[in-house]
Amino acid sequence: MTDAAGRTGRDSGQPGDVVNQVEGYLLWQARVAEAQERARAFTEPLEWLTTAQREEIEEHYVRDCLNRARADLQRVADRCRALRGEYEERYRHLRARCLAFLVAALAVVAAAALLAVAVTQS
Repeated sequence: MTDAAGRTGRDSGQPGDVVNQVEGYLLWQARVAEAQERARAFTEPLEWLTTAQREEIEEHYVRDCLNRARADLQRVADRCRALRGEYEERYRHLRARCLAFLVAALAVVAAAALLAVAVTQS
């Protein structure tokens, strides 16, 4: 099951998940209210519309706004996931380079210590 913003309803056990879900719900409800307000503002100057026509146009307007908002949110979420993958890959490379540098530095220190021991014994 997904909520209004398209997230799954499963609980992943993270303490902030409930807060994030509530925040997402409230943000989506604000988006719905804004779309409804804009729809009323759009039809207000059209005095010749019947009540049924006005309601139909407002419903269509709201549905269109929310579909666009959902598509925008999906694009942002997809980009966030892509960026996360890129950063995780860069972090793995950086971590591997740091580990290689540490191993090389330890090898140099060990070689220097062995050389120093060999020189002092000669």
